[in-house]
Amino acid sequence: MDPFMQAAIDEAKQGLAEGGIPIGSVIVHRGQIIGRGHNRRVQQGSAVLHGEMDALENAGRQPASVYAESVLYTTLSPCAMCSGAILLYGIPKVIIGENQTFLGEELLLRGRGVDVQVVQDASCVEMMRSFIANSPELWNEDIGET
Repeated sequence: MDPFMQAAIDEAKQGLAEGGIPIGSVIVHRGQIIGRGHNRRVQQGSAVLHGEMDALENAGRQPASVYAESVLYTTLSPCAMCSGAILLYGIPKVIIGENQTFLGEELLLRGRGVDVQVVQDASCVEMMRSFIANSPELWNEDIGET
């Protein structure tokens, strides 16, 4: 297991343990995690704290040169909001745990030159399948569906 994907999975598990949605993310610059986060919409009453957004927030303000050399790891295919942030900050590579339970804006990212890799990690798939089955209303709220 890639240690950075494992760190994202650990973040997702932490989010679930806190009563939230199990999606985690880390941002890696030159082999070091500079930001980590998990979906905290429920815990913080936030409209925007998806896992990727939380990792960006926790990385703090960075110069464009840092983002341009970073890799974002996320347990789930990034939604439109998170993909927009990836594009805005010029993150060139995204490694995704799985896209079977939710297919985000991978085509948009690829179309804008982002190197997108999907590893289809079985633990990521199972974690999301279980969560969606147990909390469909919360999941639909998170992805903006009624």
